[in-house]
Amino acid sequence: MKNKDQRINAKRTAWAEYLIIWIVMLCLTGGQALILSEYSEILNDIPLSFLFANIGYWGLITLVFCFITRYMRRRTWEKPMETLSTATKQVAEGDFSVFVRPIRKDGKKDYVEVMFDDFNKMVEELSTIETMKTDFISNVSHEIKTPLSVIQNYAFALQKADISPEQRQEYTDTIITATHRLNTLVANILKLSKLENQKIVPTFEEYNLCSQLAECALSFEELWESRGITFTAEMDDTAVIRADKSMLEIVWNNLLSNALKFTEPGGTVTLTQTSDEDTVTVSVTDTGCGMTEATLHRIFDKFYQGDTSRAGEGNGLGLALALRVVELLGGQISVRSEVGEGAAFTVKLKTE
Repeated sequence: MKNKDQRINAKRTAWAEYLIIWIVMLCLTGGQALILSEYSEILNDIPLSFLFANIGYWGLITLVFCFITRYMRRRTWEKPMETLSTATKQVAEGDFSVFVRPIRKDGKKDYVEVMFDDFNKMVEELSTIETMKTDFISNVSHEIKTPLSVIQNYAFALQKADISPEQRQEYTDTIITATHRLNTLVANILKLSKLENQKIVPTFEEYNLCSQLAECALSFEELWESRGITFTAEMDDTAVIRADKSMLEIVWNNLLSNALKFTEPGGTVTLTQTSDEDTVTVSVTDTGCGMTEATLHRIFDKFYQGDTSRAGEGNGLGLALALRVVELLGGQISVRSEVGEGAAFTVKLKTE
């Protein structure tokens, strides 16, 4: 037998309820007797013992009635609530493996069954959030530890007296690169945290999106030229939108950076912008390695990097940031890709 929850201190069987029902039964019987007495004199000769027997009879009927209603209440309400209470307590204690099984066997649903379904869905979502939180902490620790280890190792190497000036310069450059990577990681984590907690309020203003796209693209000119990548742009002269300019810059920089990072020398990266009556569409397409179906499903997850061979070139937060920004501005971002066929990221924004 399960241990009773010590917090439950209300009585399940209320004698006051029994007495009230009994009195109601007697009153109903008395009313019926008064009606019969108007049409028959047989009630005038009823012995006193019959009255007491009648009272006892209705007392027995009330007891049976209370027993049946108690059983039905227990089966249809109290037992499901006990099951749900136990499951809720387990979840509150951190057990997200709880699953409340349906009571009905015929597949039909009442409000209790629907409540069980909603509870199971809630626990599943909480389990996913808890897993994501654990993974996030683990990934943050790993990402921070990597550049810190580089800084520490090269700082120790700089303490050696027998290193050449060239080596000293190389070690210093490596430390500076690691600090830049660490600074970028921390900045992205803070931005993502503020976005997810809605602490960043977008400042909407009208501006020319085409000019912004051109400026973002030109900031990568040295990179695509050094890697022998062909960059093409197909845009209108002007596309005025109302959005947060600084936040959208994060999106374009991340999409262009990823496209160039995963495109091999000799490949092509294309920036396309089109407009219709109330929507502006921006696409960044590359001829890189492409993505598998598994990668496509997780590409916007925090710290996820599909191509681990290039993990050192980023921290897996860029696309997560881009997704949150686009959603916050009321837009949509999507991706299509095939292995070996490159990838195309498309952002759709409302002009107003």
